[in-house]
Amino acid sequence: MYTLSSKLKLTAIIFVIVGAIGLVIGFLQAPSDLDDVREMLAAEEHHAEPAESTLVEADFAKAEHDMLLEDEAATHGEEGAASHDDEHLEHTLHQLQNKPWAAVYVAAFFFFMISLGVLAFYAVQYAAQAGWSPVLFRVMEAITAYLVPGGIILFVLLVLSGMHMNHLFIWMDPEVVENDAIIRNKSSYLNVPFFLIRAAIYLGGWFIFRHFLVRNSRRLDEATDNYYFKKNFKLAAGFLVFFIVSESMMSWDWIMSLDPHWFSTLFGWYVFASLFVSGITVIALISIYLKSRGYLPFVNDSHIHDLAKFMFGMSIFWTYLWFSQFMLIWYSNIPEEVVYFISRIENYSLPFFGMVALNFIFPLLMLMNSDYKRVNWFVVLTGIVILVGHYVNVFVMIMPATVGESWFIGLPEISAVLLFAGLFIFVVFNALSKAPLLAKRNPFIKESEHFHY
Repeated sequence: MYTLSSKLKLTAIIFVIVGAIGLVIGFLQAPSDLDDVREMLAAEEHHAEPAESTLVEADFAKAEHDMLLEDEAATHGEEGAASHDDEHLEHTLHQLQNKPWAAVYVAAFFFFMISLGVLAFYAVQYAAQAGWSPVLFRVMEAITAYLVPGGIILFVLLVLSGMHMNHLFIWMDPEVVENDAIIRNKSSYLNVPFFLIRAAIYLGGWFIFRHFLVRNSRRLDEATDNYYFKKNFKLAAGFLVFFIVSESMMSWDWIMSLDPHWFSTLFGWYVFASLFVSGITVIALISIYLKSRGYLPFVNDSHIHDLAKFMFGMSIFWTYLWFSQFMLIWYSNIPEEVVYFISRIENYSLPFFGMVALNFIFPLLMLMNSDYKRVNWFVVLTGIVILVGHYVNVFVMIMPATVGESWFIGLPEISAVLLFAGLFIFVVFNALSKAPLLAKRNPFIKESEHFHY
């Protein structure tokens, strides 16, 4: 039996406390009105020390802004120019107010999707009756334990958005809907009650399937036949059908609807590839950690090798989907579609292209050689880079629609990651201590223990 060490428990608690304090400060620092925005912009200009080339660019920008105000004043008078300036400040105000909310939403979704990806991988192993993986089942079950608290937190965030506590989903604003024909035509699907009902169905389905899959796995340990294994085989097959539909709809609702004018038919698969490879990576990292502490003696280099193969393969699959979505939309150059990528390339060029290096080039170089997949520190290093890359991927999917050009990595973003990382570590490793680390009665357990590739 695994026992949660006091050091790991303390680390998780410190992460949660520090993250929570940082988020409170981040929310308090967010501007509350236009005067606060003016003061923040003035302070930034005062403290900035740009280079000469930057000063020239700033002069051009200032001159352009002054010309716009002069044109506005000539056309509509001084009141029109002031109104234009106020509209720009109000837009910036909403972006800066969204920033801590968006940071929380990015981190909450990232750690939740890891757990969901592991649940899907776990179900695939049962449905495929895989012989190599049963020795890792307890690790998978522990990671999926975060699904419930993580899902509840996400649902609360969605409810708060529906109550207009933030401006993350612009289609939830009645004034926006009234003045936007495209969003108004989607209102039969994009409306708050139906949105929350769908979210409850997705989460409820995932919670229920996870509960019965794990319960049957534990009961199988004490059983005298394979009844519970057969039940899990059927449950896993049913779950995968439900999952592929609900995951696609979840990605449309929780991420794609942040940009309600834009859509992609590949988006559900794109999000799936991200959550699946992130989940498999965490399985590998936790398995290596436990093995280094003297647990999981039945896990050998061949198991790690196979997990690394999935990490490698799914990284290639994610890149294929990223490129396919980007290339087809960019090449067709349809204004309402390509604007999604223009906003990201212009304002998020470093994270947008950087995540391709983190999620594709690095795993490709590190894990292409079969021997490297058996070297634990290679797998750990690659896994950490993959997780950072897919956090950036979620960041790039969410931030441009909610924070726009006002983004930067600050206290809310770092604090949110610490908070949810601490909660994730505590829930997962506490769940590991609730059952033996070997699913001893699984009919494929002997094959898994003696697995060599």
